[in-house]
Amino acid sequence: MSTVRMSSGRTSSGASVPVARPSELGIVQGGLSRPSRRRSLTSTLAAVLVALAFAIALLPLVWILWTVVSKGAALLLDPEWWLNSQRGITSRREGGGAYHAILGTLLQAAVTALISVPIGVLTAVYLVEYGRGRLARAVSFMVDILTGIPSIVAALFIYALWVTTFGLDRVGISVSLALVLLMVPVVVRSTEEMLKLVPDELREASYALGVPKWKTIVKVVIPTAFSGIMTGVMLGLARVMGETAPLLILVSYAVGINFSPTSDNMGALPTMINAGRDQPPQMPGYERVWAAALTLIIIVMLLNLLARAIARASKLKEK
Repeated sequence: MSTVRMSSGRTSSGASVPVARPSELGIVQGGLSRPSRRRSLTSTLAAVLVALAFAIALLPLVWILWTVVSKGAALLLDPEWWLNSQRGITSRREGGGAYHAILGTLLQAAVTALISVPIGVLTAVYLVEYGRGRLARAVSFMVDILTGIPSIVAALFIYALWVTTFGLDRVGISVSLALVLLMVPVVVRSTEEMLKLVPDELREASYALGVPKWKTIVKVVIPTAFSGIMTGVMLGLARVMGETAPLLILVSYAVGINFSPTSDNMGALPTMINAGRDQPPQMPGYERVWAAALTLIIIVMLLNLLARAIARASKLKEK
């Protein structure tokens, strides 16, 4: 094993400290020397392992996307898919579209966001700006618990509360309540991290001008973190829009168009996929299942792109 010879130096207290010579650290006159063969091999091996891990992670994603696109893209090119419902269409009959399911998915997501975003943002503001002591720790602990609960547990809780306790019907808005339990922790954590990134100097400058704390939060802190907050909201929506368990438990699948979230029947893309998942490949309903899956992927992708666009627009506005 090779050893590095060290020269001795002294600290301000007089103690001797070993000091490596510049030539022994690979530093020569005029710059750095070439790295050793061992370091080059190690760096190459690390780069290969990282690339291999990336390829392994990317392979299932590409496989899934290719399968969905190859089996469902044909129907998406037909305008009827976006304009009609499945009313009067059986699994053995061609035609119909996913308008009812797309509309139901978007309505449920809108109601979920309308409830989740104010609760999530205000909770994050409390934890970052005001939260101290046992109450803040309890709120943070409950958010952590909500982050890890399965969607079926949230659905069963709402069913026990909505249907069993209050005796209400299984309707579309009850699905949104279950999705709220899944979306709120995502919004809270993302907003909390964005608020922590706001420099304290901005808060202190506002306080120095005599601005109250609540107005500083509304006028300075939240606008500064707005792009990150909106990104978290969009990611939360993308997280809940594909959930199936709350739909299966809390509302009946409808093949017709329904604009009311208080109705007992409502279509959605996940339940449309579930309704036709047992169709044999030779049936028209089989292709509609893959087309519905591709439609859901496109909607989620558009939400992510919208979040990126909002973040980029906010950065340009700041410049």
